[in-house]
Amino acid sequence: MGPRTGLGRQILLAMLAISVTAGVLVFFGTYFLYSAILAIFPAPEASDSWLTATDLGILGLVILVTLPIAALVSLRLARRILEPLESLALSARRITAGDLSSRAFPGERALGETAALIDDFNTMAQRLQDMAADMALWNATIAHELRTPLTILKGRMQGMIDGVFEPDERSLQGLILQVDGLARLVEDLRTVTLADSGHLDLRIEPIRLAPEIRQMAELMAHDLRASGFRLELDLADLVVDVDPTRIRQALLALVTNARRYAVRGTITIHLAEGDGDILLGVADEGPGLSPEMATRVFDPFVRDDPVRSQELGGNGLGLSVVRAIVEAHGGRLRYRSAPQGGALFEMIFAKPKRSQAAHDA
Repeated sequence: MGPRTGLGRQILLAMLAISVTAGVLVFFGTYFLYSAILAIFPAPEASDSWLTATDLGILGLVILVTLPIAALVSLRLARRILEPLESLALSARRITAGDLSSRAFPGERALGETAALIDDFNTMAQRLQDMAADMALWNATIAHELRTPLTILKGRMQGMIDGVFEPDERSLQGLILQVDGLARLVEDLRTVTLADSGHLDLRIEPIRLAPEIRQMAELMAHDLRASGFRLELDLADLVVDVDPTRIRQALLALVTNARRYAVRGTITIHLAEGDGDILLGVADEGPGLSPEMATRVFDPFVRDDPVRSQELGGNGLGLSVVRAIVEAHGGRLRYRSAPQGGALFEMIFAKPKRSQAAHDA
């Protein structure tokens, strides 16, 4: 028979064996107990023994009556245990075979602990199914994102081989741009994957963020002015425990995101302290995000306008990379409307304990 019948047979036989053994032990235990009592306290001369044949017969009859009752109770209890366990075993085998949609059922009269076990198993199975679906979607999306630049590269190089395109400096520069886009996509994927798995390499140290940000601003100012933007800084002099390289990467991603999608105007980088946290944010002057988009903006490959995003050089991973970096630091990333009506993305980090201790002192 299959494992299910074997499981039921084992539990039923075990319960029956316990009932029979208990009855036999009660019978002989009572007999030997009476014998010990008679050895210590002999029976009166008027009677041959305290435990007569009639007594033994009555005791045996009681055991014969109670033994089937005990066996019936054991069988009913075994069925209450067996039904959810058999369902659990069957579902586990189906999941092992690849059917992640299989679920176990506790039955109508399952014991509390058994029902809790079934619920935990079903929760685990649901998470496995969600993870598999997310992985399939992730792989399909990655393949789609890689296909476009690879197709362009292959077409351009094949055209050069066939003599359709001249391998001049402009054409080669275009190929290099596509290669840069691929390299950026691969690096973004690597960052998000390492962060999600808890293996993102961080070299955290106490640094004064304001000088680091000013240095970055000087490097970005020229390109931003060429694109019609003005960079404004509002920085408090704060010491934060972070990986400076990763924070520069995240800050550059936020500024680049504003440069791509915001209207021409001012991009503001602010660093401040509030409610015991350190706030590092990038704000623009519009148009901001729709309510529906605001709830999904940090998910990988989510873009309001995929075609326009690709034309502007976006791969849909910028904000996911920022979220991954911030969460790897133990912080969080949030979106809210900026005072100027645009988008404000804030990286929120815990205030260093030494700063809190100095403040309390």
